Amino acid sequence: MAEIRRLGEADRETWARMRGALWPDEDAGELARELTDLLADANQAAFGAFEAARMVGFAESSERSWGDGTLTRPVGWLEGIYVVPDRRRAGLAAALVAAVEDWGRGRGLTELGSDARADNLVSIAAHSSWGFEETERLVLFRKALK
Repeated sequence: MAEIRRLGEADRETWARMRGALWPDEDAGELARELTDLLADANQAAFGAFEAARMVGFAESSERSWGDGTLTRPVGWLEGIYVVPDRRRAGLAAALVAAVEDWGRGRGLTELGSDARADNLVSIAAHSSWGFEETERLVLFRKALK
């Protein structure tokens, strides 16, 4: 089984690359720069899954003052989770979520929230397998003003 540990400065390069794989539509440079703030913020934490020296996944979490669909305040939030394609379906994501849960419990939090796009059926199924329950769905709209 993989070693799950908190990520730090030494993990920055691989972590940034994986963030780019998780959020491919975002600017890779900005995703890498965000790690400075994430590492410095006591209300955020990230965990990595390692097999030997290879980082094969990560999860980012935060403590939010509130979260859509949750009942308590403040609340832990699973901000993002990624496992490299060749190591998926091996229990690594569940182990990363467990590390996030432990982090939240250690902060006195009693609830963990998360979100996924309504069309991301893989993520929705994964959340369900990790013990999350769906609380609501939201459709966002926009209209250009001319």
